[in-house]
Amino acid sequence: MSNKIFLSARWEYLTMFNYEVDPQILQKHIPPGTEIDYFDGKALVSIVGFLFNNTKVLGVRWPFHANFEEANLRYYIKRFDGREWKRGVGFVSEIVPKPLVSTMANLFYNEHYSTAKMNHQVVEKPGNLLVEYSWQKRNQHRNVIRVNATPEMQEIENGSAAEFIFEHYFGYNQYNSTSTIEYAVQHPRWQIYPVTSYSIDCDIEQLYGKEFVPFISNQQPHSVFLARGSAVTVKMPVKIKGLKKV
Repeated sequence: MSNKIFLSARWEYLTMFNYEVDPQILQKHIPPGTEIDYFDGKALVSIVGFLFNNTKVLGVRWPFHANFEEANLRYYIKRFDGREWKRGVGFVSEIVPKPLVSTMANLFYNEHYSTAKMNHQVVEKPGNLLVEYSWQKRNQHRNVIRVNATPEMQEIENGSAAEFIFEHYFGYNQYNSTSTIEYAVQHPRWQIYPVTSYSIDCDIEQLYGKEFVPFISNQQPHSVFLARGSAVTVKMPVKIKGLKKV
């Protein structure tokens, strides 16, 4: 595992809309050498919106690329490296407003980035914190996720769904049929805001494929969380060879 830092940033106001899905629809996405990490026997995916702030790549703060939004659909996986289980995430889709960010992430990490026009709101008033993310590709549906929360942060409870969603510290992407890219993500344990209401208006088929529609468009979320976030470092990727699909 590489210890060299590729990216540093502050990830802030992370909204997580979590859904239970049939694990079979994830199989084509799962990188070799990894397997689904279940929560209470459930395979979960998360529609995520959050802010990248003060972003640096290899220690350099690029003009006009330090602060931006991201929206993604992620799933939860794990890999046994011969000594321990590493709990991580994989991605179906990642969207940012900066084409250069998409190009670099896809090049270095074999990610699934694309670009769209994006906006956000963070509005704190007495007794309420509103966080909203929206994104729209040309001539497509405007997607919006929104949460309201009590603006007093709380610790994440051990064994909770929130702990499962947030406590994954590796990223995995398939490089080819027998190789997987692994990278470590480091940050302190986050605190969360109690969510009081939420709404989602997304074209799931357009964004992620029709196989996700029955589980996201036609169901209530398993859970919805909002985390304050923190400084984050993402390590250089490492290619792991000689793997098989689990």
